[in-house]
Amino acid sequence: MKASMQLKKKLLVSVIATAVVSASLSPVHAQSANATLRGKAAPGANVTVFNPQTGLTRKAKAGDDGSYVISGLPPATYRIDAGPGTEQDVTLQVASTATVNITAPAAAATSASASDATALQGVSVAATTIQEVKTPEVGQTISLHQIATIPQVSRNFLEFADTVPGMVFSVDYKGNTSLRGGAMNDSSANVYIDGVSQKSYVKQGGISGQSGSQGNPFPQLAIGQYKVITSNYKAEYDQVSSAAITAETKSGTNQFHGEVFGTYTNDAFRNRTPAEKYSGSKADSESKEYGFALGGPIIKDKMHFFIAYEQKKFQTPVTVIPNSANISHFNGQDPSIFLPESARAQLGPSNVPFNEKLYFGKIDWELTDRDRIEISTQVRRETQVGGIGTGLAASTGLNNSNHDTRGTFKWQHSGESWFNELMFTYENAFVKASPFNDAPGYIYTSPLDQDNILLNTGSADPRATQNKSQEGPSISDTFTFNDLEWKGDHVVKFGYKFKSVELRAQDAAANNPQFYYDVRADGGTSPVPWKAFYAQHIPGEDGIAQTTARQYGIFAQDDWTVNDHLTLNLGVRWDYEVTPSYVNYVTPQRVLDALDTQDPGAPTGQTFRQTLANGGININDYISNGRNRHSFRGEWQPRLGFSYDLFADEAHVIHGGAGRAYDRNLYDYLQLEQTKLNLPQTNLLFNVPDHGCDVRRTDCIAWNPALLQGQAALEALNIGPNSGQEVDMMNNKLKAPYSDQFSLGMSNTIGEWITDATVSRVISRDGFAFTLGNRYPAGNYFATESDNQYFTDGKDHRGDAAWTRGIPGLGGLILGNNGISTRTTQVLLSAQKPYTPESGWSTSFAYTFSHAKQNRDINEHYAFEEPTIQDFPVLTSNAVSKHRFVGTAAVDLPWGMNASIKLTLATPIPYTANACYGAFAENGSSCTPSVGTPRGSKFLIGGDIWGYRDIDVQLTKDFVIDKDTKIYARFDVLNLFNWKNYADYTANWGSNGVFNSNGVTYNRHGNITFVPRTARFTVGLKF
Repeated sequence: MKASMQLKKKLLVSVIATAVVSASLSPVHAQSANATLRGKAAPGANVTVFNPQTGLTRKAKAGDDGSYVISGLPPATYRIDAGPGTEQDVTLQVASTATVNITAPAAAATSASASDATALQGVSVAATTIQEVKTPEVGQTISLHQIATIPQVSRNFLEFADTVPGMVFSVDYKGNTSLRGGAMNDSSANVYIDGVSQKSYVKQGGISGQSGSQGNPFPQLAIGQYKVITSNYKAEYDQVSSAAITAETKSGTNQFHGEVFGTYTNDAFRNRTPAEKYSGSKADSESKEYGFALGGPIIKDKMHFFIAYEQKKFQTPVTVIPNSANISHFNGQDPSIFLPESARAQLGPSNVPFNEKLYFGKIDWELTDRDRIEISTQVRRETQVGGIGTGLAASTGLNNSNHDTRGTFKWQHSGESWFNELMFTYENAFVKASPFNDAPGYIYTSPLDQDNILLNTGSADPRATQNKSQEGPSISDTFTFNDLEWKGDHVVKFGYKFKSVELRAQDAAANNPQFYYDVRADGGTSPVPWKAFYAQHIPGEDGIAQTTARQYGIFAQDDWTVNDHLTLNLGVRWDYEVTPSYVNYVTPQRVLDALDTQDPGAPTGQTFRQTLANGGININDYISNGRNRHSFRGEWQPRLGFSYDLFADEAHVIHGGAGRAYDRNLYDYLQLEQTKLNLPQTNLLFNVPDHGCDVRRTDCIAWNPALLQGQAALEALNIGPNSGQEVDMMNNKLKAPYSDQFSLGMSNTIGEWITDATVSRVISRDGFAFTLGNRYPAGNYFATESDNQYFTDGKDHRGDAAWTRGIPGLGGLILGNNGISTRTTQVLLSAQKPYTPESGWSTSFAYTFSHAKQNRDINEHYAFEEPTIQDFPVLTSNAVSKHRFVGTAAVDLPWGMNASIKLTLATPIPYTANACYGAFAENGSSCTPSVGTPRGSKFLIGGDIWGYRDIDVQLTKDFVIDKDTKIYARFDVLNLFNWKNYADYTANWGSNGVFNSNGVTYNRHGNITFVPRTARFTVGLKF
């Protein structure tokens, strides 16, 4: 081995240079789901791993010191052989590095759980599952046994990530699912299936198609196992700044195997929601899920196939209620009683239909004992009704469609001491939303809460019409050296990635104008609107933005085993993305001209550009000439980790790490600079009592009832496409959001138990936010007493934001910047006893303590409550509970039965809002961004501290037909004790200048998170 070191070093330098040059071509996202096997054997021994189920064979020669490494092994059960008498059967987990020492006959594998019974060539053997413990990554692996036994509300394989400390899988009152890591939003996470990133580049949600969807990103029947990494992932992971999930799909084997299932429930098998009990009526609901999977040989030991199909059909109950408002402004009463009768009639129970079909197909081919080819495709087709629920009446509903098609070609080649994986992918994903109705909409607002919207009725907002997509190919190559020695053993991996993806976005349509009405406690709902919002046609423009983004990335990673105790993981990656529609954008001349016109009401000669300068805004930072913008090149991401095995037996390991991870700015934000001008979106103000406006501006007119006729009547005003038009401008030096991650912990293997205690610190910066650029002539954002001159209603508007002080001749100015930040410290405790057939049971416990701060609601990228994003106070985060516990247990029972239980407890999540209570802040605002935490409920200990409580159980009975065939029946009860996990809040922030720190409570007649007590029935066949 040492004799060939010089040659290997030269080869390494040569290949690195080649990869760097190749990176100029451009990157995908190949975060491998494969496993690496390493350990000690007799010096010079030939180590062979063989999977009798598929015929896969890989070989390596042990070095002079007996060390060996075999990379690129699909997670499976293998027979390892290093000579007569050394045979072992081991199971390798997804995206892991396993240590197996085979220096003596039948040596026991280290860091292993008790053996699992696994079929090799039709014979049941004891295969030891190797647990990865020498890793700085913070996370856990979800096994197929957990997926098969733990109760779940929907067949979304990501739901089981909830059992990992630091992770939260949630189901909102509409049935929409989301997955978050730490105190960051779901857009910062990423999922990799067979090494392929599923990232959404346009919409929120992290994964394409998961924004506001009840669906699954992938058929659960096709998932073998997956790994959840909450922080300190290695350098190969890209476009992620919170949690990374890497999943391995099932493959066919030398025997035909399959499964068919069906799951059903409806409203007869569930309790009423709190809103249904309050209204006395129960909405229809139904859930159907069914599917099949089949895998087997095409050529024994050479080629196999696997296919899966799943479908779900839902009718999910929701409740239409007003948005939260400060009830002190309504004399402590429910604001809904002041709505007009036509609006109140639309409150109460409703439901939203959903239909999804998922397909997956895969062929693997063991071309030689060194080459493996995989070809796979996945298809997602779903339709659902959206836009109904809190603040949204059923009349504002949307017909949503969500399509995703992907294909992957992968070639893996194993050399004597190296491994290479080349991958090509193609994807085509899009989402569309269109309104139920083509008619005017009526929006009811609370003026004392800075015009907070209480309820939308009539029809969906023009901005709800959406058509957004991402489509394009990618290529990646990852090269791994298994056999380098220098002060220990090194496994060095490096790669390059390129992706060319066409991004497309339609942000609105010229339909459904919206009319805004005040709702007050002293007068009910105003008979006339104070504002109209509508989108205007411009001949020759379609309001669609389109660009072809190019994404590049390179990385290098060294897993360095210094000795039997210390392992170092040293990596660095660099990413670069070019979005031409942002870089090459030219600010229209009409916007430049408007900026340099007289600001109405300002001293003679003062332009709006100068007004902005008075407020500290240099508008030149946002004006693009097509040459002064450049893509951010600073995405260097060092990632360093270590693990120290105290006694060199993998029983007690200290681990830690530090690293930086960059994500990306969503195209959904960047495209607004273009689409808002291509399809002007106009705010037309009416000079009416209680809502006067500046009649010197073209977007302020007298009210005319004829305008209620709709779109044609508003466009007939001929005020021009510029008047009242929103103008979005991006900072010329946008950066990419990122997080810095630090962790220190210790894992222990005690018998069959695996425990871990870790302290994690994550600091995220440069999240994207829109702020309002409007300013009063003196440059102030909030009105002073002298600014009352710009209103004609005779009222005191001190503290009002400059909503009516946009660009002269145009409308509101919206500025896009980086600036959202979070700071999170978590204590992550876990204990697992993995399942083995010998013991017949398993259990897991996960506890998370979170201390999280943020300067903006992580789910909201519009930040209009303060002049700039830097002006927002740092508050307790509304992203995560302070305390969260998840426990599971599963056990085999007599007569072919098994049972399991899942307990979830969490303290209330804080509520953030702009608190208006009759006081002025130092900056002149009449409202202040604030946070409050509602009182929870009881569970055994701690008093009224729990905001989320849930116990789910399941019981399964197998009916064995023969040794390879069985029918099973499964019964799940979700939310066994029918606990109310409230989702809506009521706030009383105070009045007369006195802040009420205990004013946030749950709306006990509103929507709930998760489900009421529900029974689900499943039958299936496995063969």
